[in-house]
Amino acid sequence: MNILYDERVDGALPRVDKAALLFELQESLPDLEILHSQEDLLPYECDGLSAYRVVPLLVVLPKRIEHVQALLKICHARQVPVVARGAGTGLSGGALPLEQGILLVMARFNRIIEVNPEGRYARVQPGVRNLAISQAAAPHGLYYAPDPSSQIACSIGGNVAENAGGVHCLKYGLTVHNLLKVEILTIEGEYMTLGSDALDAPGFDLLALFTGSEGMLGIVTEVTVKLLPKPQVARVLLASFDSVEKAGRAVGDIIAAGIIPGGLEMMDNLSIRATEDFIHAGYPVDAAAILLCELDGVESDVQEDCECVEAVLRAAGATDVRLACDEAERARFWAGRKNAFPAVGRISPDYYCMDGTIPRRELPGVLNGITELSEQYGLRVANVFHAGDGNMHPLILFDANQPGELERAEALGGKILELCVAVGGSITGEHGVGREKINQMCAQFNSDELTLFHAVKHAFDPQGLLNPGKNIPTLHRCAEFGSMHVHHGKLPFPELERF
Repeated sequence: MNILYDERVDGALPRVDKAALLFELQESLPDLEILHSQEDLLPYECDGLSAYRVVPLLVVLPKRIEHVQALLKICHARQVPVVARGAGTGLSGGALPLEQGILLVMARFNRIIEVNPEGRYARVQPGVRNLAISQAAAPHGLYYAPDPSSQIACSIGGNVAENAGGVHCLKYGLTVHNLLKVEILTIEGEYMTLGSDALDAPGFDLLALFTGSEGMLGIVTEVTVKLLPKPQVARVLLASFDSVEKAGRAVGDIIAAGIIPGGLEMMDNLSIRATEDFIHAGYPVDAAAILLCELDGVESDVQEDCECVEAVLRAAGATDVRLACDEAERARFWAGRKNAFPAVGRISPDYYCMDGTIPRRELPGVLNGITELSEQYGLRVANVFHAGDGNMHPLILFDANQPGELERAEALGGKILELCVAVGGSITGEHGVGREKINQMCAQFNSDELTLFHAVKHAFDPQGLLNPGKNIPTLHRCAEFGSMHVHHGKLPFPELERF
């Protein structure tokens, strides 16, 4: 099976004759925009994870689905790898191009095809911005629930590829929970429909399989998303704590009280100070940690939940609990959280954003572990995360101009992810694996599981041409990485010597 690629993917596939490929594309698709000069290609050398950079062989910017279909057929015939890219906001190197491959930019497919208020769904092209869907649905009293912090820029096709979440995913789910149907093109240029307009479809759940597959199984051409009614009322409580451990325990206490907030976010002191200096959201800069807890629904339920959550927070050790006095203050509280990443970027030359998920009960211990690792590696870490579903986003601060600091930041990030796995969590919650976390996949999955992943990939893409070298490591790579401490006490891979 010609599928077990690692990061040396350019050596695993035939080298591409750029001039011949460019000539064939220009002859076959004269109205397709193709970038091929070095200066035009450089802006596409990375996605939101700028630590990894590769200049692509060619960049294509189609405007019609027929362009995409014809391009894929040519690439399949010539065995040319294809990497799909949306808005380029991904943080795991999932859209990192290949030196011997085509970068397929889907950003120009940005049309909202239909908003159906009766059926509560919207049909959109993959380049539509996440926030634009809610804006289009707003006149009907509806919205699209998943709201990544980058929602003003990120595209729905990329959200599907990475199974993006957001600050409200605790109550309303990730992208996969808010889809009805996805139209895709296979590497052979054939159309497929995954899911249906109904709430369920017969057969294997290929829609869920495809969501989060990081562009390795097909190219998204259209997405049908679910729309939800806007809550009648939304209130936000801001709780201050004198220790991150108390804040972490309070998260579990809220859920244990039988309340599922619309959003439940946590920030530590370093991120609080950076954000307050940037956004002026009204955060208490002397707090060791804060929790933002949003409760939504009908007025009577929200009022009762607010009183209950405030009591839980104070019992958990909160030094202060504030209820946003109006919609403007509520918006400021959330603006601070959603701008935490750029805010931290103002206090450090560089930062490395991690994305691990842990059981809520493990929050206090993992936060202590991150502090110890931070001291061990000599790098500051700002913690910002979706506390309600245990999706952590530690931001590792470093200076890439200082020799060895980038490597130290990467090593620290890897240890944080392995800590997440050790307590029963995962190496990603919404950013995906991409190029960034491919080593840590070896820490989470055993050889049988990885082999199954490769088999799924092979079923959709036998030649391994769609986004190769990402997401799934080879067993050979795992052997080189040396991470045999697979979760739940499993023994080292017994089958490694076969690969």
